[in-house]
Amino acid sequence: MPLFSANLGFLWQELSLPDAIRAAKAAGFDAVECHYPYETSAEDVRQALAETGLAMLGLNTIRGDVAAGDNGLSAVPGREDEARRAIDQAMDYAAAIGTRNIHVMAGKSEGGEAHATFVANLRYACERATEIDATVLIEPLNHRDAPGYFLRTTDQALDIIAEVGAPNIKLMFDCYHIQIMQGDLMHRLQTHLNAIGHIQIAAVPDRREPDHGEIDYREILRFIDTIGYDRPIGAEYRPAATTEAGLSWLRSYR
Repeated sequence: MPLFSANLGFLWQELSLPDAIRAAKAAGFDAVECHYPYETSAEDVRQALAETGLAMLGLNTIRGDVAAGDNGLSAVPGREDEARRAIDQAMDYAAAIGTRNIHVMAGKSEGGEAHATFVANLRYACERATEIDATVLIEPLNHRDAPGYFLRTTDQALDIIAEVGAPNIKLMFDCYHIQIMQGDLMHRLQTHLNAIGHIQIAAVPDRREPDHGEIDYREILRFIDTIGYDRPIGAEYRPAATTEAGLSWLRSYR
């Protein structure tokens, strides 16, 4: 039976993060993950996780000045100090709540200088992650949802992972983004399995519940099981209505 993690960056947004954790437990999820939990007390989150028995699988570094268009900082030349403060913030929060995956967001940039900046900041992040026995994740984002984002394809991500050269950096394989940018999901999942730190799902093209659209997730989930991936799959989608109203997919896929 597949395991599923509720991404609380999108699900139960009307609730506080601790209450969203409780709602995910009540709905039958096996774990949770989030985006930017920093406005919530780490102690409150830790208590909700302890109460429910759920693990918080991952969180993101902050995007920066969202009003000014930022979508991450670590591949943006000239903003290294901000990027490393964001990495430190994420590592400290992750340590406080027992999270073992930190997604380091690249930001909007391009070119060789951006590449070198990202690699240097990721090496810093991997050093910090070693201190808390955590893994750094990087995630290609599609150019429709995240125009101008530095990291766009699995091939680019794998080249960067190899260049960083640390044992604790992995690929966040978001089927939604990768289907839009590259497709060929089963082949990429199998080929890159050893480099994958987390898998996420959502319908394509509307990023709603993963029970319709151009990806047959029943087949994808069966395939993921056959290749030996046994960790929770992240449900990172935007509910069409309320979160509860759209959870029939969760019961059906089990």
